Amino acid sequence: MNTATDAHPTPWYRQRWPWILMIAPVTAMVLGFVLLYLAITTNDGLVVDDYYRQGRAIDQTMARSAQAAELGMVADLSLRAGEIRVRLSARDGVELPREIVVSVIHPTRAGFDQVLRLEAGYGGQYVGPLASLTAGRWHIQIEDRERAWRLHGDVQVPDGATVRILPYEV
Repeated sequence: MNTATDAHPTPWYRQRWPWILMIAPVTAMVLGFVLLYLAITTNDGLVVDDYYRQGRAIDQTMARSAQAAELGMVADLSLRAGEIRVRLSARDGVELPREIVVSVIHPTRAGFDQVLRLEAGYGGQYVGPLASLTAGRWHIQIEDRERAWRLHGDVQVPDGATVRILPYEV
């Protein structure tokens, strides 16, 4: 007569329920280590060290935008494959700068930002090379070399259309 007490029980590792119950904690541990690795190795470009100093700089930035409005500065910006083209215009009697600084800024990843120095060409045209941009919205800041005025606007990539940037544009 063969009863259940006479039978040899199978070891725990050959049964399926312990393995099923271990799936959730093991998955949580693996994902926790992956997130820890990402937190340590990647740069989060949103954190600013000195909020007070940046807050004080806002007044200076607004004054530069006001200066651009007073000079009647307007920029027509075009982003093409590997090239940026800026056509700058101003009020009559205002001399355009020989060099402008164009900052192409990613909204969340500072590592993607580009700062370009463009020399003046014929008729207020400024042309230069541009590294490829990821799809999405980008902030554009145009200013003279002395940083006396600035224009600020946004452009949607991969749209290749010309964007007009005016002073005080949000």
